[in-house]
This record gives sequence, structure tokens and C-alpha cells, in this order.
Amino acid sequence: MQQTTVVVGSLDSLREMLAKGELLDVTSDTDVVLVPTAAAFLGINEAAIELSVLFEPSGAKVEALMIADRAANAEPYFVRRIHSADLVVLSDGSALHAKSVWHGSPVGEAIRDARCVVAVGSVASILGDVMIDPRGGAPTTGLGYRPGLALGVNASDEQLSRTRTLLGVDVTLCVLGPRGVVYYDGSSWHRASDDVVTTRSHDVVEL
Repeated sequence: MQQTTVVVGSLDSLREMLAKGELLDVTSDTDVVLVPTAAAFLGINEAAIELSVLFEPSGAKVEALMIADRAANAEPYFVRRIHSADLVVLSDGSALHAKSVWHGSPVGEAIRDARCVVAVGSVASILGDVMIDPRGGAPTTGLGYRPGLALGVNASDEQLSRTRTLLGVDVTLCVLGPRGVVYYDGSSWHRASDDVVTTRSHDVVEL
């Protein structure tokens, strides 16, 4: 089964992409599952509502799975819904919280194996083998769901410089601005907007 992963820098970027029908073929027949785990500290209900509104024009079937902590990760219904969904959307929020909740869990494995995943904002950082710790920009271990890139969002010049130095030339860092979009087709990553910078150490490279 081919897996598609789309990473967007913000909700606005996802809204624009859906309106244009780019990358994601969302119709009234599409089964969409929202996973707002990363927003648990900021408002999991609000995050689910914000995401669901984006899919109203398409008429897609949308269900939010309120997985806020480790206790919910073994719920068989949540696992089944993620496995069966046409599209799984991961909300923006605390990447570290999402990592701690999904790591080594049935829900996390279902997200890893999902047919099509959209990650919004900073939560995308945990998808790779290497993630960027938002507290200081140091590289640490990600969940390893999607290989090939360390994903991150805009930070201060000082923090990004530190991150690039620590990563060195062995890891490609992809930093998305609010309008940034990249996608993984199951074998390689591709850039789909201009608001994206990819580097190895401090040298800019192309995807």
C-alpha cells in the first residue's frame, strides 16, 4: 500500500490547499479522521473544531478522536478508525506531548501505517527518525514514522543556526513557514510551495 504524507505549516495553508484541490482529493465520500492529541494542553476540543471546519465545503465525513493521553491509546475503536480512514489529520500543538502519547502505542502504530496523513505545524517534527526539540532546537529521537527528513517550523535565526550545526551534514532539515507544504509519496519527499527551506548543515539543498 502506497502511503502519502502531507506536511503543512499552518491551518491557513491546509485551508488553501483543500480549496484548490491540490495533493489531497477530498470529496463527500472521503472518510477523514482528526487526531488533535498535540493540542491537549491548548484545547483539544477547539483544535478538533478548527480542523473539522476546513472540510465542511467538501462534505467529507469527519470524526475527531479525542486521544489526549496514554490511557486512550489502547482503545480498539480509535485504532480501527485510524486504520480505515482515507485521511488522518494530526493537529498542531505540542510535538513533545504527541510523541509521549503515541510512542510505542497501538494508536501510534496506526498513524504510522495510515494510508494518508496530514500533519499541521510543529507536530510534523515527530514523524521522522530525528525530531527537533522545540525547547531549544536540539535534535533528538523522533518516532520514525517517515524517513528522509527532519521536519521543523520557523524559529529564531539563532535557534535554527544551532539546530543546523548540531545536525551536521548527515541529516536534511526541512523548515516550513506558515505557507509551507511538503509531501512524501512513499519513497521520497517533495516541496509543494515556496515557504520551505531545506538544508544540510548550513548549506541550502533541494528536495
